[in-house]
Amino acid sequence: MRRDSHSVNVEETEQHDERGQRNVLARAITGPLLFLFILGDVLGAGIYALVGVIAGEVGGAVWVPLLVALAMALLTATSYAELVTKYPRAGGAAVFAQRAFRKPLVSFLVGFSMLAAGVTSAAGLALAFSGDYLKAFIDVPTVPAALVFLLLVGLLNARGIKESMRANVVMTAVEVTGLVLVVVLACIVLGHGDGNLSRVVEFDAGRSPALAVLAAALLAYYSFVGFETSANVAEEVTNVSKVYPRALFGALVTAGIAYVLVGLAVSVVLPADELAASSGPLLAVVSAADVGFPSQLFSLIALVAVANGALLTMIMASRLTYGMASEGLLPRPFAKVLPRRRTPWLAIVATTAVAMALCMTGSLSALAETVVLLLLVVFISTNIAVLVLRRDSVEHNHFRAPTIFPVLALLTCVALLTQQSAATWLRAAALLAVGIVLYALSRRASRKDTAGSSVIER
Repeated sequence: MRRDSHSVNVEETEQHDERGQRNVLARAITGPLLFLFILGDVLGAGIYALVGVIAGEVGGAVWVPLLVALAMALLTATSYAELVTKYPRAGGAAVFAQRAFRKPLVSFLVGFSMLAAGVTSAAGLALAFSGDYLKAFIDVPTVPAALVFLLLVGLLNARGIKESMRANVVMTAVEVTGLVLVVVLACIVLGHGDGNLSRVVEFDAGRSPALAVLAAALLAYYSFVGFETSANVAEEVTNVSKVYPRALFGALVTAGIAYVLVGLAVSVVLPADELAASSGPLLAVVSAADVGFPSQLFSLIALVAVANGALLTMIMASRLTYGMASEGLLPRPFAKVLPRRRTPWLAIVATTAVAMALCMTGSLSALAETVVLLLLVVFISTNIAVLVLRRDSVEHNHFRAPTIFPVLALLTCVALLTQQSAATWLRAAALLAVGIVLYALSRRASRKDTAGSSVIER
């Protein structure tokens, strides 16, 4: 990796914004805090919910698609590292798209794809929450329980949730503890002479290994997404040009190592068909290990991981809806806030309602595939943007990815798109169609406001 040769430091150039106003956000996020922020975003819900579905696709070699997905995620991460350090005041993929393509509709669709992916992800996590992990405490139908869960998340969101780095550290510790426990239990099982180590190299006999790995990697990719949200805190990172790439790649590699170890562990303890049959696959592993660890305690760890992921995702989705409405990209009413709580209540109602509707349109794996498809749209835009913006020079040092990396990232995104089912394309297209309608309504309202202002002035 190499850096631009400009000698001006980003800390010196970012004291004022483009309008000459002083930067009001404190650069308080250090390297370790950013590392934990990204790690907490990536770890947890995906692996807790989807490792069984991955096993159903590939067989016992669960670790292989997880490793492939890590490599794919790292390629796109190099594009984010370059753009975030080059434009540390930018707001993420939608802003990168606007800088590169200068087409408002394109940047809107990129931003709305992020929003739609967040809502769809929350719907999938609600189904995961309401499966076998919840059934360890109470046996209730999955979909109704998921709807109640999303309603409670929406109420918490409306009441006012103040996240902090300290809270994220605690939640990340809980999630990592559960994953480490699974790996330790697998080692104990092997030490007792039980388990089957040969399963870790077994592939589904009904299809070619390459196709099985690619199909499973599509689902495994869901477990690595989340790193892209770190672009939104770039302005608050100390020495962003050095800190951000290290934290980003360090967190992804750490998560990848954890996931590969978990993939090996689950296959040692249980065959692929038993993993695939459970909506709480890691709980099934803990139970099968039979070493006296309370199943309900592990279920609680898993529920914390999944619930935290869903809550943070819905907070992001509602705030993104609010922000887009404030900028006139979505209908203005979505920017309404509660008088006392100062939370965007209509945006929360809308995103919660959409997530609840999505819960009834498919399984966890189907919703995860939809999330990946929507994010692939975002990643394709970002990987193209990093190449287009190479002609735009800046006066501070920043990370620069070798050109082959974004090119390979584009190829991997296209390869993953080919694995999507027609139903997944239809669900994603329906969500984007809703976005285009809302965009058209917003533009129409904006033109009316402009025309009204002109009449008043005359």
